[in-house]
Amino acid sequence: MKFCSQCGGSLVQRIPDGDNRLRHVCTSCHAVHYQNPRIVAGCLPTWGEQVLLCRRAIHPRRGYWTLPAGFMENGETMEQAASRETLEEACARVRDLRLYTLFDLPHISQVYTFFLAELVDLDFSAGDESLEVRLFHEQEIPWAELAFPTVGRTLECYFADRVGQVFPVRNEPIAPLLAHYKKT
Repeated sequence: MKFCSQCGGSLVQRIPDGDNRLRHVCTSCHAVHYQNPRIVAGCLPTWGEQVLLCRRAIHPRRGYWTLPAGFMENGETMEQAASRETLEEACARVRDLRLYTLFDLPHISQVYTFFLAELVDLDFSAGDESLEVRLFHEQEIPWAELAFPTVGRTLECYFADRVGQVFPVRNEPIAPLLAHYKKT
């Protein structure tokens, strides 16, 4: 950031009074511009023993499989964002959303949340951000072609939890991506 969104003045980085972190501060109006983590909300849509995955049509990780997810918009809840993203990416409607996984990714200033959900019906198709949308049984999951570690970890948890039919909310940090993820 170089300029203040309130008055157009120049910004400098300093620790404001009463704070303990470097912030962008306007040299003219003294407004403090906070930069906070972004929240990604998504769904793990299920249909019986299958899960719905989308093949990404956008970068990063174009062509790789993912759960429908995306950045929250202002004015919506995490659940609404997860449902909206599922509709946008997979043209699928879901119900009975329950918070399932919450991942902290401080290295990229993001928080990922996935809701376990049931598909309303089998009326789904690729949205603008997907090349393909498909239901997978556990043994069919393209593990080497998953777009992000958060997706793989959510699926691992789901298949392990499905055995006992107990789906606790899981909160874990995710380590920085490996070098090969950054290249694709």
